[in-house]
Formats: sequence, structure tokens, C-alpha cells
Amino acid sequence: MITRTRRTVSFALAAAVTRAATAALRAATPGGRGRWERTNHAGRTVVLYPGPAVALAATVGAGRVHPAAGFAVLAAGACGVYDDIAGAGDPRRGFRAHLSALRDGDVTSGAVKLFGISAAALAAGAVLKERPLDKVLAGVVIAGAAHFVNLVDVRPGRAAGAVLALGAPGLLRKGAGGELSATATGAAAAALPDDLGERAMLGDAGAHALGAALGAAAVAGNGTAGLLAHAVAFVTAAVYGDKVSEAARSWRIGPLPVALPPAATSPV
Repeated sequence: MITRTRRTVSFALAAAVTRAATAALRAATPGGRGRWERTNHAGRTVVLYPGPAVALAATVGAGRVHPAAGFAVLAAGACGVYDDIAGAGDPRRGFRAHLSALRDGDVTSGAVKLFGISAAALAAGAVLKERPLDKVLAGVVIAGAAHFVNLVDVRPGRAAGAVLALGAPGLLRKGAGGELSATATGAAAAALPDDLGERAMLGDAGAHALGAALGAAAVAGNGTAGLLAHAVAFVTAAVYGDKVSEAARSWRIGPLPVALPPAATSPV
């Protein structure tokens, strides 16, 4: 019962912080409204408020479970925020494009994000696990999960929906793995209505933070064999990133429940 209560609290806290931070950013619009607006795939104007809000919620929730997990999520979210701002309008996508630019002496925001998230994930993995192999695998899983969720963030609801689907089994786990899964799914659930309704988007900040939280949950709930399986899956997804993103575009996400607030009650 105690463990179930802690998971419930983690889920509710992440959802509440996400909604509160989103509302605060929407009211304050730091830097001006233009900084927060983007045009989505359908040509609609959406806002980025849920991205940093989700990153904050996931950081707070993960940090309650373990400081190293909170650090990894914070770093992933911060690198995502930087890319959302500095990389706006940059058409270069994927590891190859950013590494090619780096070879030419051009340090892109994507390269900063790639190395920043990877370094933070490896540092967190070194703290979260004891065996040398597990430390490395843990870093790969956290960074790989962050990248995977960003890969599928190509249409409304895809990233948050993927986190809910992948994180749901973790809610059955006891201990840190279950609490971290609850944090990731709670934040994703709170951001999903505006994302799916094409009123807002997660951006790199939200996608990477949710992915890092999901990866930390996998690290906390698995031993060497499980870590290896997750690492192989995420590395494979990264190698075939274009195909993963294309597949995500074809996913069918069901309609919003009637109880969710309509667009008019959540202005951009």
C-alpha cells in the first residue's frame, strides 16, 4: 500500500506541476509571445509552454526518487530548451547532420544537445548503478530513451502517447522504477490534451525530459540483462531514426475523451 501510494503521489505531483507551470508560462510569456510560438506540421500556430513545464515536473519528480535521476532529466530538459531557442529554424536534423557540421567547425545546438544529454546520462548512470558495465548501459539507456521520445515527436500526441504506453508497465513495479514511471506518465498525461488538440507542443525540452525520466525508470527497474535489452533497442532506434520518425507519423492516436477541456478554455 505504501509503495502504491508513493506511485500515486508521484503521478499526481508530476501532473499538477506540469499544469501549474504551463499556466504560469502562458500568463507570463517571458521574452515575448513570439519566442514561444511555432508553426506545426499542419500550418497551425502552437505554443511551447508545456515543454519547459514538463521538464520542470519530471525533474522535480525524478529528483524526489534519486538526485542522479533528477540531474539527468534536468540536463535533458535544459539541452532541449537551448535547442528549441537556438536551433529554431535550423533545418539540420539527426546525428549525421550535426556531426558533419561539427567536423566543419560549426557547433550546432543539436550537437550541444547530443553531447550534453549523453554526458549527463553517463554521469547519472555511474551513480545509479554499481557494476562498471551497468553504469555504461544505464547511461546509454537514459540518453537513448531521451533521443527516442524526441524521434517520435513528429505529430501531435506522439511523444506523450509513447511515454504513456512505454511507461504504463513500469507503474506495476515496486520501488524507484515504479515511482519514476509514475513521474514520466503523470507529466505526459497532463501535457497530452493541449498537445493532441494542436494547441501546444512539447518541443525538444519536453520530449527529451520525458524520455530521460522514462530511461531512468528503466535503469532503476532492471539489472544487466534488462539494461542490455533496453540499450540495444534504443541504439537500434537511433540508427534507424528516419524510419522510426516516419513510422510515428502513421500512428493513430484516438480522440480526446469528452471530459477534456475544449480548445476555447485553453487559449494559446
